[in-house]
Amino acid sequence: MPIPRRRFLGLAGAGTAALIATGWWRSSAAAQLPPRGDLRLALISDLNASYGSTTYIAQVHRGVELLAALQPDLVLCAGDMVAGQKLGLDSGQLDAMWAGFDRDVLQPVLRRSGGFAPAMGNHDASSSRGAGGFTFALDRERAARYWLARQGSLGLDIVEASPFPFRYSLRQGPVFVVVLDASSATVSAADWAWARAQLSAPQARQARFRLVMGHLPPYGVGLGRDRPGEVLNQPEQLGQLLAATASHLYVSGHHHAYFPSTVGGINLLSLGAMGSGPRRRLNDSSPPEQTLTVLDLFEQRGEVVTTTLELNGLQVVRPTSLPGTLTPSTGPQLRRRDQALKLDPVRAL
Repeated sequence: MPIPRRRFLGLAGAGTAALIATGWWRSSAAAQLPPRGDLRLALISDLNASYGSTTYIAQVHRGVELLAALQPDLVLCAGDMVAGQKLGLDSGQLDAMWAGFDRDVLQPVLRRSGGFAPAMGNHDASSSRGAGGFTFALDRERAARYWLARQGSLGLDIVEASPFPFRYSLRQGPVFVVVLDASSATVSAADWAWARAQLSAPQARQARFRLVMGHLPPYGVGLGRDRPGEVLNQPEQLGQLLAATASHLYVSGHHHAYFPSTVGGINLLSLGAMGSGPRRRLNDSSPPEQTLTVLDLFEQRGEVVTTTLELNGLQVVRPTSLPGTLTPSTGPQLRRRDQALKLDPVRAL
């Protein structure tokens, strides 16, 4: 049985070690995590509530506390950390939202993990453009101001960061991460070229696991988001990037629906929302759920194991509970990925 919500919230207030000390992972087969890998990544996305909100719903706070038990070496966030993308929000309101994120999410996570790597989402710093430039230029300005002030305290071994936080690369042990500005459907040609250069460089080639993260997915996953403007305009560019650089995975958010898939020889991971508005998957009648995903890297075994937990009953999402395939309105069919990802072989120094 999942841990009762009231008991969970009581434990959450007891501190970082409380969830582990109770043994609830071990006592509940439904909530049994796999053994910790040599390196653990936690993946979250879409935390925001309604436009302008400076607070977060209970599932976000629960997820932040859960990270304390998971003790990840690095937390990756695929965007939508605050609730912008509304014309009329002024700099004071935007700064207040980032202050709320700092208080309720970033600082607690940094105290309990090895680092935090954000990607910009459409509600954080949308890259959509009009005739006069960025449609939400103030959002981008205040987001850049917030993250640049904290760049040195995020626990990241950054390789290249121009312009941070919109695009950058980092190395975390055997993992190389490229963060794209996919905060709208259009990723610039310059960004695609930059990403290819990063993933082709020696630090990336020597890494055993290469991961790319951006907010929008290449194809439809979530019900109500399967349309132009809600997916990448040039998904073939992503496929070519991953194939040309032998990269292992693209992580995205935005569709608020968890689904690990493979298409055309590339691996995709659509993260569920941790915050408001979880969505059903395409072709799936299952109720929507907030989730948090963990990647455990086992170097000797040469694989990466994916585990996802839903944040209401705190149960592991079993792969067999997901559809075998999703069929977007445009683009190829997405086949559910059940197997662990394979790491590159160990390279001689």
